[in-house]
Amino acid sequence: AATGEEAVEKTRSLKPDVVLMDLVMPGIGGLEAVRRIAGLKGGTKVLVLSAHLEEGVLLEVLEAGGSGFVTKTSTHESLTRAIRTVVQNEIFLDPSAAKVLVDHYKDAHPKEGKGTGAKDTLGRLSAREREVLALTAEGHSSTEVAKFLRLSPKTVDTYRARIMEKLGLKHRSELVRFALRAGLLKVE
Repeated sequence: AATGEEAVEKTRSLKPDVVLMDLVMPGIGGLEAVRRIAGLKGGTKVLVLSAHLEEGVLLEVLEAGGSGFVTKTSTHESLTRAIRTVVQNEIFLDPSAAKVLVDHYKDAHPKEGKGTGAKDTLGRLSAREREVLALTAEGHSSTEVAKFLRLSPKTVDTYRARIMEKLGLKHRSELVRFALRAGLLKVE
């Protein structure tokens, strides 16, 4: 699509599983297109491909309903993994994007940088729930988490739903933010 409006219209008519979206587009722009596509019925996931690695942009993408973020320098393997991850209703963050968010959070919240407030809340979760949360925040799909922990994918989904309920979270992107605050997200 050449414009943000065209991306929204093509998504509405073609109903793809995943849209790979650049943020720099004429018209309404990529971010507004992400917001509109995420709001469409049909469950199309929006994976943002961008060279912009500023923390504000990354947070705006997640808040707009983006399902993931990859950089324009990402490998084909990373892009493939990102697509597979978001198709499974998971959030994917390129490691360089995750590092930007972690660094920004630590700079902006020096006392909480080690997760003090979130770590108190983390105490509400069982050890297994913390493992599921950490792996999910790292961008692993339910199937991958299940393999790591030797569980069924449905069990992983049950754990994830219970985690979200215990923490009062409504969206999976909030799991990533919580994991950042709690210091669970490992950055390569």
